[in-house]
Amino acid sequence: MNFDYVPEDRWKELAIDFAKRWLSHDGLWFQAVEKNHGLDAAIMNDIQTWEKQTVLEARRIMEMLNLKPGGGLDALDQCLRYRMYAFLNEQEIKRPDEKTLIFSMNSCRVQAAREKKQMDFFPCKPVGMVEYSKFAEAVDPRIKTRCVGCPPDSIPPNWHCCWEFTLD
Repeated sequence: MNFDYVPEDRWKELAIDFAKRWLSHDGLWFQAVEKNHGLDAAIMNDIQTWEKQTVLEARRIMEMLNLKPGGGLDALDQCLRYRMYAFLNEQEIKRPDEKTLIFSMNSCRVQAAREKKQMDFFPCKPVGMVEYSKFAEAVDPRIKTRCVGCPPDSIPPNWHCCWEFTLD
């Protein structure tokens, strides 16, 4: 492919725009399923989609970064920084010790929009459980995922969701 027509200084802007386009499609798809079949069906379909999408995303990121499966929490740390969400949301990664990685989505674009409209948070925990655990397992099958908090859980004001990844 030839991308010579894209100026060097536009790639970051283009990546962010692509991520926004992807997220808007994801949201519109979800809303259509919810409208036609209800929230429970939309969440079930979203879970089935993320079971596959998150693994594909992890594998593509690993390939781009030239990482092999089994790289532990260091590899997960790197891969989380290249997810589509990373271009749109404010996220933070902490490493309290060598066997633990804490990932918090400090500002989620979807939840922030709902908050701005004074809507309840989207109850994304069931989807997130699949999305984050499958992503981590694709990076390294030894990684275990635990939800620290995610809607519909009550959450503190400094993040929208938080996940703990451990490696024994």
